[in-house]
Order: sequence, then C-alpha cells, then structure tokens
Amino acid sequence: MVKMSTPEASLGFKAPPFSIEFGGSVYSLSSVAGPNGTLVMFICNHCPYVKQIVRQLSKDVKLMQESGIGAVAIMPNDVSSYPEDSPEKMADFAREYSFSFPYIYDAEQKVAASYGAICTPDFFGFDKKLELQYRGHFMDLTSGTHDLLDAMLEIAKGRKVSRKQKPSIGCSIKWK
Repeated sequence: MVKMSTPEASLGFKAPPFSIEFGGSVYSLSSVAGPNGTLVMFICNHCPYVKQIVRQLSKDVKLMQESGIGAVAIMPNDVSSYPEDSPEKMADFAREYSFSFPYIYDAEQKVAASYGAICTPDFFGFDKKLELQYRGHFMDLTSGTHDLLDAMLEIAKGRKVSRKQKPSIGCSIKWK
C-alpha cells in the first residue's frame, strides 16, 4: 500500500463529463448530478483508509442527498492486481454499507484520469454549476469534524466552503 495525499485543488475546475456502463445501467455525470451540487468520490474496497471511514461516509452522503446533493462513488483500480476490488465484491461492499448512491467501476480508468484522482478516497465536491468547490479529506478523526459533509451542505445552500480544505490521504490508485 502506497500512502498518497491529494494536491491543492483548483477551485472552479469544471467537472469532466463521463459515461460508464456498469451492472446493466449507464451512469453519467448528468444522471448522478443533484440540483444543489454533486459529489464524485473515488473509493475502493481494499484500502484501509476507505475502510476506516466507509460506514460514516454512507451516513453522511444520505444527509447530503437530503439537501439536494447528487453522489457517485467510482472504483478506479486495476482489478487484475487487486481482485478484492472486483465488480462482484463492489456490489457486496455497497450492500454491506447500505450505499444510497451508485458505486461503479471505471474499468478503463479514464474517469479517474480526467478528474486527476490520485488516491482512494479522493473526494470532488461540485456546486450546481458543476464547478469544483471542495477537494479534501472526509473528516478530521482527531477532532471529529465532518469536513466533507459540512462543505457539501454549504455548497447545497449556494455558499462558498468556509473551512480550510485539508488534503485527503489514502491508498494510491492502482493504474494498469
């Protein structure tokens, strides 16, 4: 496992469109976008950093969705190197943690590359114009502040994110 942290965000970065066929459905940026903002998450099953937060993440995303934030989780890893991230195990993972959002597989790794994702977890919070307003960590585990949730709720209200954004730390994406 290689520990990575996200770079400083270029706020205002426009969300790249995508279309991924997965599990018999087609998911696109427009199909997952919410009326008040959109959260694009890059996660996986095997990373201990994801495992540490996933239960709370599932709860927090439900609160975001109640405020009009759309959400999608994208698994970007090469499953031939990490079979525990396979589509079958992704479905089990989503069920186990009661995901209320699509968890889809970026088999060609094009979406992760277009967003500049570098680790799991990596969070991209966009406003209703699909302009980046937050790229940072999920929460401060020492203080218990829910930075991602707080930021996305501010975005849902049309406000700028007031808290300083701290980088997300996670496992490197397993590129082909």
